[in-house]
Amino acid sequence: MADKQISLPAKLINGGIAGLIGVTCVFPIDLAKTRLQNQQNGSRLYTSMSDCLIKTIRSEGYFGMYRGAAVNLTLVTPEKAIKLAANDFFRHHLTKDGKLTLFKEMLAGCGAGTCQVIVTTPMEMLKIQLQDAGRLATVNSQLTAQRKLMPETVAAGSVETKSPTAMQLTRELLREKGIAGLYKGLGATLLRDVPFSIIYFPLFANLNNLGKKNADGPAPFYVSFLSGCAAGSTAAVAVNPVDVIKTRLQSLNRGSTEDTYSGVTDCIRKILRNEGPGAFLKGAYCRALVIAPLFGIAQVVYFLGVAEFLLSFLPKKDN
Repeated sequence: MADKQISLPAKLINGGIAGLIGVTCVFPIDLAKTRLQNQQNGSRLYTSMSDCLIKTIRSEGYFGMYRGAAVNLTLVTPEKAIKLAANDFFRHHLTKDGKLTLFKEMLAGCGAGTCQVIVTTPMEMLKIQLQDAGRLATVNSQLTAQRKLMPETVAAGSVETKSPTAMQLTRELLREKGIAGLYKGLGATLLRDVPFSIIYFPLFANLNNLGKKNADGPAPFYVSFLSGCAAGSTAAVAVNPVDVIKTRLQSLNRGSTEDTYSGVTDCIRKILRNEGPGAFLKGAYCRALVIAPLFGIAQVVYFLGVAEFLLSFLPKKDN
């Protein structure tokens, strides 16, 4: 991250503010990403991001695009705070004689990605159920309509999809599976977030350094923003295949004609067999559109020192 030393409270506040602003701006695109990644060939509802958003508004209203936003807004503050602060922490301790090699930059990103899954996994787990509920309701209503028209082909096992709340989901998962229920897909989350951070943080740092007017000073406002956008979108597309796997594994409910998966290997095998390699790129451009401004905003808030400004109003303790 930045070369300047920032207090831990400031790092956490900056990360939290950046996350709240970023998620609010891009959440509808993230919802479209989840629905596009989850739909299978036999239950294809959406042809593109715009088609998904238009159909969502028509069937669920404007606020339907923000299903699961409350979970994200609640947990994104600790998630982003951990990610940004951990990377800064590792970079600081890996720096020797004022220099940080590319390998150590990647190592710092690896540490940041590993730390953040503590919060990311349950957040994504709950968010995906809420985001995908509307798609499942439409899939199952269409199947019900088809079965009424063709009673001779009726098959048992029609799935009735409700729209649960985050608290209902949490209580149900804790009751049935304990804390492990909230961490379903942890392995896939690690496979996504660790490589993402390994790519993102070194790429951002080097792009940001290219825009510095002098070696000791910070990069201009627009350079940090553009560096965050470029590094974020590049890393997002690179790890999108794993994001598809993670989304499929963390979806607890599926349409009655959709595949279920027992693990990462089973998920890869079934996607390749039934949908082809191109399925791993589902939602890639949506994810790039989500991550680019999200991390652009994060870096700007972090480098502008919004938290330092806010903390300056607190009364200082006398020594």
